[in-house]
Amino acid sequence: MTTFQRNFNVLFATRLIRMFCYGFLSVILALYLADAGLSESQIGLLFTMTLIGDAGISLWLTTTADRFGRKRTLMIGALLMAGAGIVFLFTKDIIVLMAAAIIGVISPSGNEIGPFLPVEQAGLSQIIPNEKRTNIFAWYNLVGSFATATGALSGGWLAQILQSQGMTAGAAYRVVLMGYAAGGFILTLLFMWLTPDVEIPAREKVNAVPTFLGLHKSRGVVLRLSALFALDAFAGGFVVQSMVAYWFHVKYGVDSGLLGSIFFGANVLAGISALLAVNIAKKVGLLNTMVFTHVPSNILLMLVPLMPNLPLAILVLLLRFSISQMDVPTRQSYTVAVVDPNERSAAAGVTGIARSIGASLSPVLTGILLGIPGLLSAPFILSGGLKLVYDFLLYRSFQANKPPEESH
Repeated sequence: MTTFQRNFNVLFATRLIRMFCYGFLSVILALYLADAGLSESQIGLLFTMTLIGDAGISLWLTTTADRFGRKRTLMIGALLMAGAGIVFLFTKDIIVLMAAAIIGVISPSGNEIGPFLPVEQAGLSQIIPNEKRTNIFAWYNLVGSFATATGALSGGWLAQILQSQGMTAGAAYRVVLMGYAAGGFILTLLFMWLTPDVEIPAREKVNAVPTFLGLHKSRGVVLRLSALFALDAFAGGFVVQSMVAYWFHVKYGVDSGLLGSIFFGANVLAGISALLAVNIAKKVGLLNTMVFTHVPSNILLMLVPLMPNLPLAILVLLLRFSISQMDVPTRQSYTVAVVDPNERSAAAGVTGIARSIGASLSPVLTGILLGIPGLLSAPFILSGGLKLVYDFLLYRSFQANKPPEESH
């Protein structure tokens, strides 16, 4: 096996395992916390603290990863993931849970969290040519979405099967938490197999002159992207997967098994949509793909709570997921394309942290809204509306900035 194959296989395997764990936990996380005695507002606050903590830890790790070492950064992130799972497993004390959420890595949304995504994609960009980057990123996202889908299906049905065999709900949910913590330790072992090829070459480390958060030439572009991505993530934070699952449970009485099935289908469709984005991007460009597929996705999101019954609500949600991720590989590819190679971890990290900060502010508001019967559906409307504003501002601000493969 060549070093390229080894690194490529490790980075895709860790993506698969990590996203399975995120999906595995996301369906039952809010239900577990509610069973532990937390109110909707406390759950929302806890998710907000989780994302704030992720933003701080990830900012530190990703902006130093190119100098400190991408492999070592990924291993630290995996250990933080395992540690957070262990703490959530053994305590119901909200103060301790918040401390673990701030310091550790735990995903309330089923989506990426922690330093992994920017550092892994910087490593992939180091070993693949520019013209293959978007395609590889699309497959990377497809693997992640399928893994999240399988994890959601497995976590939801495992909890329900265990309860049907006489286990209490809380005990069944703790079994899922055990699997999440174990996933962190497995990731740590896998990251040990990465080779120096994923790191910045020594000559580029010497020539790099970081001036702000690991950025130099591309600072202006990255900060403008970060502000817009933060808005998008703030909007998305109103509908994190755990809270949407809780919404279906409260509004329609859906059990954990069906929730797992719903989000299995949703994440499979999301993964396929990410792959389809490659061909669209080749024809119309990365930025146009990001914006023009995002707009109908947001309109569908706003329609979910307006449906008169459960089957139609599920159908519209699945339709939304069928196009919702077309902007993800294109956004990730665009971000690393418009910066220097020795800024890639920092650029992906800073934009990722901006997303984490934006996303961290809204779950607490969602928790409050879900606790008010008349405003139960407001998170969907707020999320879709703000995302449409983001689409307009992104297109207006960056339509003239072309990545290298589109500039000739």
